[in-house]
Formats: sequence, C-alpha cells, structure tokens
Amino acid sequence: MLITTRTPLRISFFGGGTDLEDYYSQNSYGAVLSTTINKFVYVTVKRHGDLFNERYRLNYSKTETVSELEDIENEIGREALRLLNIRPPIYISTVADVPAGSGLGSSSTFAVGLVNALRGFQGTRTTSGELAEMACQIEIRVLRKPIGKQDQYATAFGGLNYIRFYSDNSTSITPINFRRAALHTLFDNFLLFWTGVTRDAGHVLSEQKANIAAKSSYLGQMRDMADSGAKLIQEGTMKIEMFGEMLDAAWKLKRRLASGISNANIDEWYERALKAGAYGGKLCGAGGGGFILVCAPRERHDAIRAALSELREVPTSFEPFGSTVLFQSSQEPHISDSPSFSDDGFIHGRTVDAKVKSLS
Repeated sequence: MLITTRTPLRISFFGGGTDLEDYYSQNSYGAVLSTTINKFVYVTVKRHGDLFNERYRLNYSKTETVSELEDIENEIGREALRLLNIRPPIYISTVADVPAGSGLGSSSTFAVGLVNALRGFQGTRTTSGELAEMACQIEIRVLRKPIGKQDQYATAFGGLNYIRFYSDNSTSITPINFRRAALHTLFDNFLLFWTGVTRDAGHVLSEQKANIAAKSSYLGQMRDMADSGAKLIQEGTMKIEMFGEMLDAAWKLKRRLASGISNANIDEWYERALKAGAYGGKLCGAGGGGFILVCAPRERHDAIRAALSELREVPTSFEPFGSTVLFQSSQEPHISDSPSFSDDGFIHGRTVDAKVKSLS
C-alpha cells in the first residue's frame, strides 16, 4: 500500500488574526478571504519494509528512524499517527515547493496533506471539512500551537473562499464564484517576492493572541475587509486598484497587532514597491519574513522588480483544488470537493456543508 497526496499552499488576503479562537469566541465570528496557489506540499505514506530495523521512518528536512511513537520529533507527524491510530511499521516522506516558515501556511498544509494520506492509507474516504478539523485538532488542541483555523480550511478545500469562524467553534466556507476575467485580473496584477527569511511564527502569534482584547477594533476592521474583498471580486468588473488599496490598509492595521510582524527591511521593501507604482500589498503569514505580495498594474511590474532587485520573484497562479490524492496503489487519482468549470464564464465553487463542526 502506497499513497501520495498533494496539498496547495495559500495566500490570505484579509481577516488574518480573526481566525484565532481568542477572537471569534468573544466577537460572534471571525472571517478571512484567502486563495490557494500553485505551490504544494507532497506527502507519501507506505507500509515500511519488514527488513528495516526501525518501525517508523520519516523523511522531511531531516530523516528520523525510530522504534517508538513517542520518540518521533516531528510533532505533527507523531500526533497524526497517534490520532488516527496508525500501526507500524510505517514510512512517511514529504517534500514542498517552498521552504517551511515562509508565510504561506506550510505547517498546516503539511498537517492536512498528511491526514489525507493516512486516511487514504486506512482505506477511508474523508471530506475536506473532516480533513481541516482533524488538522486543527492536531495543531491547535493537541499541540496547542498559537494559530488559527484559516490555513487548515483553505488548503483542505482549495480555491478562493470566504471563511467564517463562529463562537460555537463551527466553521462555514463560502466559495467565491467569479468570472474568469476577474481571476486573470487578480493574479495578473500580483507579484510575489521571497525575502529569503524563514521564521517560526509562534512567538509573533503568541504576542498577537495576548493583544487581542486591546487590538479588537483593528481586528474588527480586518474582518470586515474580508467581506468587502469577497464582494469586490464577485462584481462584474474587478477593480484591482481598489483591491490593492484595501491590501495596503489591511497591512497597516496588521502591523499594529504585534511588535514582530514587520521590521526595518520589510518596511523598506514595501515602501520601495509603493514608490515604484504598487497599489498595495502585504507580508504573507504571521510576520517577520517569508513572502511579500505586491498588487500593481502590469505596466508597473518591471519598475517594481527593479526596485526590489535583491529579492527573488516567485511566479504563482490560482489553484482551484484542495488536498488531493494523486496516487493510491493502482487506483485513479481522487479529488475531494472539486470546483466545476462551466461554459457560462464563471468558476463555480464546491458544494459544501453550511457549517463544519469542531471535533472538540
């Protein structure tokens, strides 16, 4: 038995921080607008060979060969195996298109992809909502990471989505239906730059969580931008200048949430992009490094590239599918909750349950 999954990374546009339970449990709901992109985490799971001495082998940025579950250092790998009661010997391998700690949700993407692979390994068909909640169970409730729920849902479902997180700990996901022209307008006007800095988001998110009560008004504005951004994309004519200006306003609010979100280098790069003609942008993820997203008209892209010449541009595009089983023994690939592409010029989202209830 061998199974391989492919799970997309994500870019969150608006509302990040309101997906933390400390916020939405006290404010009726949180909301984000995010999209998955064509950068992926691949996870392979197979039964380990009987001739090897170890019962568990994990290959990622390092290799672990251990005999006891408790000795596995990879926290997500260990707790996923425990949650799903996977019996050894087992082999897990993962590879990603971008480094970990890059602000594109790679940790939660790995969690979703691994759960998807392990469930397939067990011969169990799993919905996207179940994948997201199992990943949340591992990361938030078992490992107690100071993170929210947006990344798990974004990468499990895929596509462009408006996601709400309610005070009863349920989650709703609303796919954004939009014309192909709006999709091209959106992504053709984006530039994504790699700062070369990876970071552990834990300390930034811990400070942000501690500041939620004091920063509630900022977070409320950011949550409302998620709703406004979704409506803007759904309009017949995509107003990219307005979308970029909203990103700029959201980034200025986000910088106020915690001290480690930005730094002198990030501020300088961002200002250079604006002076070169960008409408706006943001740092992807919790802060401190990773990728800078820039929104600008195409005729200004070369000027922005020149202004940020020391940064590496990473081409990216829209990814409509969420976590996907690419290969399972001799079976055909299976894609859960996939979007449909119709002849009416619209890209239609998945049909999903109105709400997904937390496992807790």
